[in-house]
Parts: sequence; C-alpha cells; structure tokens
Amino acid sequence: MAQLYFYYSAMNAGKSTSLLQSSYNYQERGMQTLIFTAEIDDRYGKGKVASRIGLSSSAALFNKMTDLYSEIQHANTLSPLHCILLDESQFLTREQVKQLTYVTDNLNIPVLCYGLRTDFRGELFEGSRYLLAWADKLVELKTVCHCGRKANMVLRLDAEGQPFHDGAQVVIGGNDQYISVCRKHYWQAIEQGCKVAIFGSSKKPS
Repeated sequence: MAQLYFYYSAMNAGKSTSLLQSSYNYQERGMQTLIFTAEIDDRYGKGKVASRIGLSSSAALFNKMTDLYSEIQHANTLSPLHCILLDESQFLTREQVKQLTYVTDNLNIPVLCYGLRTDFRGELFEGSRYLLAWADKLVELKTVCHCGRKANMVLRLDAEGQPFHDGAQVVIGGNDQYISVCRKHYWQAIEQGCKVAIFGSSKKPS
C-alpha cells in the first residue's frame, strides 16, 4: 500500500540530499521516479533539485496552478512510476496536497514530500499545514542551532544580521538571508533584536 510521506525540517537539514538519495535508491533497483520542485525557487536553475553537498537532478516544475494528479497520472501511463518526490513542498496548495493523497490512494504510488515546516514568523506554510494533517508518515530531519540545540525555527535576516519581524511569507534565499536556530534563540532574536551570525560574521545571541 502506497503512502504519503512528509519529511520536514528547518533550513539546511539536508532535505534535498535526502530526496536525491531516495530517488537514487529507487533507480538503482531499476525503478522509475519522478521529481518535482517549485518553479518559484530558481536558485540552482529552473527544473533542478540541488543539494549543498553537490548532488543534483533534473526535475519537473510545479506552481500553484499545476494539477499534480493529472501530470503524475499521465506520466505513469507513459512509463510506470514507482515513486514521486517533491522538493520545496511547503509551497504546495491545499488542493495539491489533496491531489497527492489521490496519487497514493488511487494510483498506488508512494509520494515523498520534503519541505520546511514553518516560515520566518514561526507560522506554518500552506503546503506544510496540510501535509502535517494528511500525510501517512511524518519524518523530522534535524539540524542544529549554533548553541548545539535542535534548530526548529528559521530567522530571516537583513544585511546587518538583524531579524525581520514581518513581511512577505515567501522570499527566496539561502544562507545569505536565512538561518536555522533553536526556539530559545529564535524568540531572543525576535523579541530583543539580537544580531544573528551569518557564517560567524555577526555577534551570536547568548
């Protein structure tokens, strides 16, 4: 029985690396995979999933208008698929998460989604909210704060290392704009306006 998985974390926990490894494991056994990534995130080029350790793979693109069920169903008729993998799944809509449940329940194809749980304000993304509600399996991928605790929050920083308190939920960026921290240092940065180190260049919160 196919299942819907949600692998979630803060930034820099190795989500893309894990996705690419999972896809490779299927392909090594002669199985066909289909990878999707968000059209909005073009940091590594359009139609590409890339990890910080140098692994990469081509990928189909999705945006808010993409009918994932129809695309997967069509691809499956051309060549039987054994696994669907989605990077940046926090950008899915409620309807698209519902479509993925149909992929597992009606097409019997496992779906592995990888994404952030919360944004820089500590709020759930739409895709993450419904994946947390509807996925069969939830798997947390862990990374660490500079203090050694588990990093489960994300701060968006300006050029001076000061955290943003508000703004658009989606601003595409990497280590130059975002940093993963534990809950203690997240609230300390937000409430006390502490500078946060980017690559160790600014004063870390105590």
